[in-house]
Amino acid sequence: MRTKKLLRQSELQCLIDENPFLTDQELADKFDVSIQTIRLDRMELGIPELRERVKMVANDAYAKTKTLGEGEIVGNLREYEPGVRGVSVLDVTMDMVSERSLTVGAEHIFAQANSLARFVADSPDYHRIEAFVAFTRPVYAGERLICTAAVVSGEGNEIHLEVTTTSADAVIFSGKILYGEV
Repeated sequence: MRTKKLLRQSELQCLIDENPFLTDQELADKFDVSIQTIRLDRMELGIPELRERVKMVANDAYAKTKTLGEGEIVGNLREYEPGVRGVSVLDVTMDMVSERSLTVGAEHIFAQANSLARFVADSPDYHRIEAFVAFTRPVYAGERLICTAAVVSGEGNEIHLEVTTTSADAVIFSGKILYGEV
């Protein structure tokens, strides 16, 4: 019994090291144990809860980037590989909603995508040169926007990124953003 627990804890540590964004529920399902068992294992191993792990990853990413500081990215950073890709989450609040249309202003959606793309591009010398974007449906208060930015190519003094924002697994925004030295 003790060996099974030690094996589970060892694998748990490896999984969280690989992906610190795994929830206790996902881990419990993987190991076919209760959430409480996972919490106890995490406590014994000194692994913080998900919220704290997300903060640690974000702080580490902010410390490594050359372009934007913590207060400059729109949304909460969830994943980050400099020069490769990133993911941010933005919970839509009432102050982002237009009184007239009751929908979120496009500027909030674009700001999330643009700031994440700039963060991923990770060069203080790059400035946005072009952006080709499409909004596919309105967004309302209470929705959670998950934005992904990925580098698709980098040639010379330019870097091309694709950005996609989803809500409830439906694409609500997509675009291509080009950064370069001006």
